[in-house]
Amino acid sequence: MRFPVKITYRKAEAKIYGKSAAYPFYRVCYYAAGKRHVRSFSTYSEAKTEADAKVREIANGTQTIALTDKEATAALSIRDALDAFKRDTGRSFTVLEAVTGFLDAMKHLPPGCGLTESVRVYARTLATLKPKLISEAVEEFLAIRKPKSIAADGKRSQLSVCYAKHVECWMREFAAAFPGHLLGDLNREFLARYMAAQSGFSPKTRNDRRAAVAMFLRWCVRQDYLSPTHRLIEADAMQKEPLDTAATDFYRPGELRALLEAAHGSVQAIIALQGLGGLRLEETLRLTWANVFSIPGHIEITAQNAKTRRRRLVEICPALAAWLKPFRAKEGKIWNQTTDANGYVRAFVKLREPLKIPSRKNGMRHGYCTYHFALHSNENLTAAQAGNSPAMIHAHYKGLATKAEAEKWFNVKPAETAGNIISLAVNNAAE
Repeated sequence: MRFPVKITYRKAEAKIYGKSAAYPFYRVCYYAAGKRHVRSFSTYSEAKTEADAKVREIANGTQTIALTDKEATAALSIRDALDAFKRDTGRSFTVLEAVTGFLDAMKHLPPGCGLTESVRVYARTLATLKPKLISEAVEEFLAIRKPKSIAADGKRSQLSVCYAKHVECWMREFAAAFPGHLLGDLNREFLARYMAAQSGFSPKTRNDRRAAVAMFLRWCVRQDYLSPTHRLIEADAMQKEPLDTAATDFYRPGELRALLEAAHGSVQAIIALQGLGGLRLEETLRLTWANVFSIPGHIEITAQNAKTRRRRLVEICPALAAWLKPFRAKEGKIWNQTTDANGYVRAFVKLREPLKIPSRKNGMRHGYCTYHFALHSNENLTAAQAGNSPAMIHAHYKGLATKAEAEKWFNVKPAETAGNIISLAVNNAAE
């Protein structure tokens, strides 16, 4: 028999090489998947049987012949591992999916970092989201906030009562817009639809509602109702709109005089404190008479009463001192009728309308800031008195009134003391 012996089947071919002094075995040689494979046998019959089998496998397109014994064993082990995974989890993957997925994950890890440990660390930091109806989440959100709007032991509440009511109303409207939907259903289209329904309101009102919804969504993340990567706040519908640049409106000296002369009791004192002291309405309604009279020449705005929660002292000008003089014997709160501004607002409207004076939002405080800045030309001084920033004073109150108009404003005083009051401008000049 002459070697090598060629074994063929169709177009497949294998060769059997004979024994030699250097290598006393028969060898079967064939090509599979572009690689040369050689296997050794002690007898010719074993080599012939192997060669016949291989040429048939090659002709039929079988790929397993390209595997070595070690590779075939590893492939069977992978198959067994995938079967066990399916039994334990109910999920199945092909060998190709398992291997390519593993290799893709390893590309993203630094050298020396194992995939299993990385997954464990990730799983420890990953929150399990809880399914929750939007309406249920809103009610839970509002229930948590409610105690913050209630003042305890005579202290100021964390949240303004008025603001808390507004948020409550807005969020219930938001929930009603998506009945039966889970938080997981929320998407940018939903938010766009909600904001489109607010088109009849001003840009400021729409921005306030956006801020309330954004606050709610951040709370949902903290409760594991929404994923931290939801990105709903980045939706176009949630972007803040530029506000209308409306002119600052304020009362005039003649209107201030008419209102003060027609008012009585606490209403008169509150108008004087706002117009001649620059206090915000909410700050004024929180004051006690002790805050007004305990420090000579100054009104004490405590951190508890201030909007900014920072204490400040407001100088009492001569005109304001004259209007406050009849109240020196008073004790307790300046405004006792309600816990919020609604009662005073109704009383002020009832006072203003018969006088034919138009409504000017925050007109008393705006008047104080406008005329004080016109009188002193010092935004830092006006800001310190009003509890505001110099930039805000400069941006909103510069150039709105003349010094002569300012002198008229700060010389509005009770008729019976008109001859005894020195104007603020003259008094400051003397100092």
